[in-house]
Amino acid sequence: MIPIDEKIPAKISRLSELAYNLWWSWTLEARELFRRLDFPLWRKTQHNPVLMLQELSPERLEKAAQDAAFIRQYNKVMLMYDREMTNGHSWFHTEHADSVDKTIAYFSFEFGLHNSLPIYSGGLGILSGDHAKEASDLGLPFVGIGFMYPQGYFRQRIPSHGWQEAVYQQLDMGQTAIKPALLPDGQDLKVSVNLAGRTVYARVWQVRVGRISLYLLDTDVDDNDPWDRELSARLYSGDSEMRIRQEIMLGIGGVRVLRALGINPSVCHMNEGHSAFLLLECIRENVSQGMNFDDALKKVQAQTVFTTHTPVPAGHDTFSFHMVENYFNGFWDEIGISRERFLGLGGHEEEWGMAFNMTVLALRLAGKSNAVSQLHGEVSRRMWQEVWPSNRVKDVPILGITNGVHVPTWISSDWHELFDKTLGPEWRSRHDDPAIWQRLADISDRELWEVHLILKRKLMGFLRERVRRSWVGGQNDPTQVLTSGTLLDPDALTIGFARRFATYKRANLIFRDFERLQRMLLDIHRPVQIIFAGKAHPADDPGKALIQQIYNMAKNNRLGGRIAFVEDYDMHMARYLVQGVDVWLNTPRRPREASGTSGMKASLNGVPNLSVMDGWWVEGYNGANGWAINSEENTDHNMQDEKDANLLYQLLEDEIVPLYYTRDGDGVPRGWSELMREAIRSNAHQFSMRRMVKEYTTELYLPAMND
Repeated sequence: MIPIDEKIPAKISRLSELAYNLWWSWTLEARELFRRLDFPLWRKTQHNPVLMLQELSPERLEKAAQDAAFIRQYNKVMLMYDREMTNGHSWFHTEHADSVDKTIAYFSFEFGLHNSLPIYSGGLGILSGDHAKEASDLGLPFVGIGFMYPQGYFRQRIPSHGWQEAVYQQLDMGQTAIKPALLPDGQDLKVSVNLAGRTVYARVWQVRVGRISLYLLDTDVDDNDPWDRELSARLYSGDSEMRIRQEIMLGIGGVRVLRALGINPSVCHMNEGHSAFLLLECIRENVSQGMNFDDALKKVQAQTVFTTHTPVPAGHDTFSFHMVENYFNGFWDEIGISRERFLGLGGHEEEWGMAFNMTVLALRLAGKSNAVSQLHGEVSRRMWQEVWPSNRVKDVPILGITNGVHVPTWISSDWHELFDKTLGPEWRSRHDDPAIWQRLADISDRELWEVHLILKRKLMGFLRERVRRSWVGGQNDPTQVLTSGTLLDPDALTIGFARRFATYKRANLIFRDFERLQRMLLDIHRPVQIIFAGKAHPADDPGKALIQQIYNMAKNNRLGGRIAFVEDYDMHMARYLVQGVDVWLNTPRRPREASGTSGMKASLNGVPNLSVMDGWWVEGYNGANGWAINSEENTDHNMQDEKDANLLYQLLEDEIVPLYYTRDGDGVPRGWSELMREAIRSNAHQFSMRRMVKEYTTELYLPAMND
């Protein structure tokens, strides 16, 4: 195969540079440039320009270089790109010019940037990816640290019996936007960490995300023994022994990556507790330079931020003291404290006895901590009061900063173009300003509805094309073809439910009264249909059982093909779903949804939420932008489910279905269009990643920088 740079004509030679910076993935004009280059190949590669450029012939590229319209678009995009990369005009440079020489290092177990780089499993990773993109847009001095998983997260396969199968595929590193990270002298960057007496090495990959870089560790190197090469092979696989080794590599190895690059961050931000061992490494560095432990701890606390995402005690990583001793034997001597005090840093009473809890370690040693919604803040302060036993619950120092979504990534190109025309081009840079969204009043009901219908048709076409390809490839039997959405009606009210399949999310709540649901689904004049998607963790059999239950409903001919389960949910599919369904359904058992962001993405695209009052929806719902299931917390889960299901059916029967099918003489549902308008107007700014990152900056990063 001819190297990309050798076959691209000089006139468009920077296409390669553009392809290797994921800035294109959230920039409409850049996406359109690659789309114009070869639309069938753009679709075939699932929007992966690196793979496109590899597969394009020199003749096709030469033809593009002679196309005047393509050259005009190319020059426009490169001007935008160069202006963006210069960075001197950004929000951070304008508002906080005295801090531009400082660095924020953001550690996360996963980053959801694009489907061509499958190193994410769900909400945590998507949030990390959105955070990185917005840090670039705002010009923060930001660097990300994570893992490069050669096998990524699993691909989901649902056979005709409905029990999820996990398929792992080796990622071809040459077909995605990553390159080896290099030291200043041009050598490949490698770091090493001691793991229970063995030296384990990791090479480092670099991902360009607009103005910033991510550095991803990969232990699949010749220097390592076979079992150590597998350390970073997969995301969230293996037992607790594998997990502690991964977390040591991320926390301690991640700090060593920064040092090797000459980066001395003013702030280290831990996204969840997976990277909390970095705190110990930073303390060790300070002690090695002459500080005592207590002074070293104070310095580290002043410069660290921790975000907790999990309101469920069982969701926090814990390790036995014996395991921690095995991996950190002698470490307490290096930092000048006793073994007992060292273990006490993360010591926490679990259901099965005392253990080393990574969240407790992070809360005790980080200077600033936050939860990811206001309700989650309340839950977290109650949950972790024991870390500050002398504090009242309300005084527990865990701040609530509600999540957001990266608007340019998740808004559809159709809404993007309409907003350019009606709100003015400044909406792009001011989308966290509520005043911008007041201009939605200037968009007619018909325009809103027509954009939605375009997106709904795109969703239906996407689902049919996926099924067709699988059928042609011999991957599906007739049952799988029927359950994957081929019988869906583009004119029917379509509900979307897509997220990780964990039991507390209650994906099956809507099936609680089968006969009542059946009447709605099969109504001749006002039918309803539901699209489900999502993965269960490979070790979560109850989650897999939920998927199987819903898959069996999709097979049930008594429901007339009105239920679909679409396998292998990823970022690519998510865009179609949050943009193309009519209603976004969310039914967690309150208060176990820390935040949730899929509903924010739906609202951004004019799709109203039908949700339990949990997570972000407590703040997002205003009575006119969707529907609230006012669930009451109840220790009797059966009773709670019964009440919540009844409220769900009532809302569908009495409000949602009638409103959707009430049309004027031109076929426009005026009431529904107004609901769409309000969903965007009230939520787009409030739950944008721009608002969120600005809050992180002012509430967490700048105070840490200036301590």
